Formats: sequence, structure tokens, C-alpha cells
Amino acid sequence: MTRTILIDDESNTREALRALLQHYCPDVTIVGEAASAEECLQLLREQTPDLLFLDMEMPLGSGFDLLDMLGIAAFDIILTTAHDRYALRAIKFCALDYLLKPVGVAELREAAPP
Repeated sequence: MTRTILIDDESNTREALRALLQHYCPDVTIVGEAASAEECLQLLREQTPDLLFLDMEMPLGSGFDLLDMLGIAAFDIILTTAHDRYALRAIKFCALDYLLKPVGVAELREAAPP
């Protein structure tokens, strides 16, 4: 099982991603959700995930702000965003994958660990 946290400021986006993961990626277990970088930091004190699905643009700090705060992470990161302009920076953070919203089933199945 891949322990996963979803971070996105839009609840409907988290809900859609959760539904896709539950239906198409049965080895992924969602252990938490956060609507901001700050909420995620708090959640990471309580959970030890294997994977983060991380939105890039959030009102109280970007996904990159969170990654800067975390430093070297002990988990994989899949960046999710509606913008393709972050791809190069995502590579520099060694993101496992980069998914454009709305996330499609084929892309999700390719990105999520088996």
C-alpha cells in the first residue's frame, strides 16, 4: 500500500482525485488531505506518507513554498496543477510526475505507484 496525502486548496479537486485514486489505483491509501501548505506541514507531523499529490497554486503558499520548507523529503511527490509553466522547476525538485488538471485516468494510472 502506498500511503498518500492530497494537498489542494480546492475541495472539489481533492474529491475528484480521491475518487479516481480509489477507483483506479487500489494500492493507494489516502491517509490525509490538506487545503494549504500550512495544513500539510501539520498533517506531516502526524502521518508518514509515501507519496504527496501536491497542488502548485494555493492562496497561503505555493506547493514550491511547501517543498522549500520541507527540504529533502522522505516521500515521492506528484505535482498537480492547471498550469504547465512549473514543469522545469518540478524536475529540479525531482518530482515523480507532473499532472495537469483536470487529471485524466490514464495519466493518473501511469503516475501512481502500482
